[in-house]
Amino acid sequence: MVFATEQEQIEKFQTDEVTQHYFEVLRTLIAKKSVFAQQVGLYEVAHYLGEIFTAAGAKVQIDDAYTAPFVIAEFKSSNPKAKTIIFYHHYDTVPADDDQPWTEAPFTLSVHYGHIYGRGVDDDKGHITARLTAVRRYLKRMGDLPVNITFIIEGAEESASTDLDKYLKRHRKHLRGADLLVWEQGRTDASGRLEISGGNKGIVTFDMVVKSADVDIHSSFGGVIDSASWYLLNALASLRASDGRLLVDGLYEEIKEPNQREMELLETYVNGDYKELQRIYGLELPLLVKDRKDFLRRFYFEPALNIEGMGTGYQGKGVKTILPAAAFAKMEVRLVPGLEPKDVLNKIERQLHKNGFDKVELIYTLGEKSYRSDMSAPSILNVIEIAKNFYPAGVSVLPTTAGTGPMHTVFEALEAPIAAFGIGNPNSRDHGGDENVKIADYYTHIELIEEIIASYDSSNY
Repeated sequence: MVFATEQEQIEKFQTDEVTQHYFEVLRTLIAKKSVFAQQVGLYEVAHYLGEIFTAAGAKVQIDDAYTAPFVIAEFKSSNPKAKTIIFYHHYDTVPADDDQPWTEAPFTLSVHYGHIYGRGVDDDKGHITARLTAVRRYLKRMGDLPVNITFIIEGAEESASTDLDKYLKRHRKHLRGADLLVWEQGRTDASGRLEISGGNKGIVTFDMVVKSADVDIHSSFGGVIDSASWYLLNALASLRASDGRLLVDGLYEEIKEPNQREMELLETYVNGDYKELQRIYGLELPLLVKDRKDFLRRFYFEPALNIEGMGTGYQGKGVKTILPAAAFAKMEVRLVPGLEPKDVLNKIERQLHKNGFDKVELIYTLGEKSYRSDMSAPSILNVIEIAKNFYPAGVSVLPTTAGTGPMHTVFEALEAPIAAFGIGNPNSRDHGGDENVKIADYYTHIELIEEIIASYDSSNY
């Protein structure tokens, strides 16, 4: 089999009329700042997408019942028995503030050395335009679709998909029954293989707050008075073993263990190990687990307790000899199937009381449940086989990823097999400065989606 080179894909991208049209749409999308966390641009971008999809021939509905409007765009096949593919997306992005270095303005699309840059180009606006391009290319070539195609696009994914469950409840009767749901994004791995995954971890985030006195106290009393700082540090340490496992009663008993196929997929397709992490991140501290099988199980199938940030006491110049009266930590637990966000938080609170730290206040901030698939649905197997024809290094099939998203929410409402794959690369820098995708990957994804659409013409998988 002969595969196109990167340069050949770039040349096709540059000369393809439909692709270039929607690349200009992407340029406008990137320029339209839409950040749920800052309540910026949500209505404007949702309605701009409505205009774009209507112009492309879709039947569009914009539901603005909640803070971020929910966009549904449907392309119908003339075949009354046609199956349905759903593309799930989000039009919100994380901020791009002064704390992140960008080579060029983050909300301006730029192209350099075979890469496309801009906030949201990978996560997730670039995927919207690439997949819409594939639909329009197929319609231009064939005149009709062999499969119904529905885009559902939310505006709060980067803020725990606020209100998505409510939108899906309002529309699930209409949206249920799809043959396949293609997730928002994905990437190629370090070996150039396309990752096709079917799950993600859940999360519960919360603040831990301690108040030990009305005011800070002179540190000469440190031998007889406990401070908020030490109290919080000891409370945190009591929840986690030295190997990283959580010391919370009843937690691991709730976990849904991976089946044999899910373990085999990881052992077959995951190349990376702890040495790769040391190289990528320049790690100075030893890893918590090194055995390959234990590493895979811990990373993909077990929870993790993480400190996102901490604050206590004097942080200014010089010295201030005090016992801090207040301390806080921003916390998260990455969840796996079987663990419910608020139940996990309740278990942590009970454990702290049992450990003697009843003065710690826990404040829930957000939560999402996790989802996992063994990737054996016929429609997903069809995607896997087609993708092999586009990536010389092959594919990497994963039952889950270690990241977090609303897969469980979507699956629970729509009950369609989910596969995540896309235009990203190992250095796409989602949520960071100089977020990017490769032009060749962008165009290859267009061709792949178009071929998946074409496969429904015979429905022979």
